[in-house]
Amino acid sequence: MLTVIGSLKGGSGKSTVTFNLALRLAAAGASVRLFDLDPQATLSDAIEVRKEERYAPPLHLAAAHELGSKPAGLDLVDIGTADMDALKRALELADRVVVPVAPSQADVWSTQRFLRIVHEARAGRPVEILAFINRADTHPAVRETGEAEAALDMLRGLKRLPLRLYQRTTYRRSFSEGMAVFELEPSGKAAQEITTLASLLQPEFFSPGRSD
Repeated sequence: MLTVIGSLKGGSGKSTVTFNLALRLAAAGASVRLFDLDPQATLSDAIEVRKEERYAPPLHLAAAHELGSKPAGLDLVDIGTADMDALKRALELADRVVVPVAPSQADVWSTQRFLRIVHEARAGRPVEILAFINRADTHPAVRETGEAEAALDMLRGLKRLPLRLYQRTTYRRSFSEGMAVFELEPSGKAAQEITTLASLLQPEFFSPGRSD
C-alpha cells in the first residue's frame, strides 16, 4: 500500500508525522519503505541523524525513481508542493492520502485547495483521503481545534480521523535527535497519539492478542 502524507501548507508537520508513523508501524512488525519527495528533505535529515546514532530499527529511504515499484510492505511518501511534478506523480499512484491539518481556518482553506489538486491528479479515479488535526493546542479553552474539525467534516471527499496530535515539545525534540516519540518517552502522551494514528491507518498490526 502506498500512502501519501501531504498538504499545501509548509510547517504542517508532514515529515514529523511520516517519521513517527514509519517507526511505530515498524515496531508493530510492518515492513516500511519511505520516500522523501520534499526538496526541503527534512525527513531525510532525521533519517540521517538516526543512522549516525545507530538507532534500531533503521529506516529505509527509497529513491524517487522507485516510486510505483511493487512494495514489500508499506510505502509512506512525504511530499509537499515545492515539487508539483513529484506531488502529482505520488498522488496518481497513491492508495491513500493522509493530510495533517493545523487547527486554523487558513489551514482548512488550504486543505480544501489540496483536495482539488488530489482530484485533478487522480483524473476521476477515486482514492481514500484522510485528515486529522495536527499540532493542536493543549489548552482546553482554545476553541480553534474543535472549529477546525467541524470545518473538515464539511469537506466533501474527505474523512476526518478521530484523533488529535497535539503541539508537544516531545515531537520536536525527538525528531531532531532521530528518534520516534515513543522511543524518547515510551509512556508519554505523544507516544499514545502516534500509536492511535498507526492503529487507525493499519489496524491489522494492532489487533487484540498481537504483540509488538
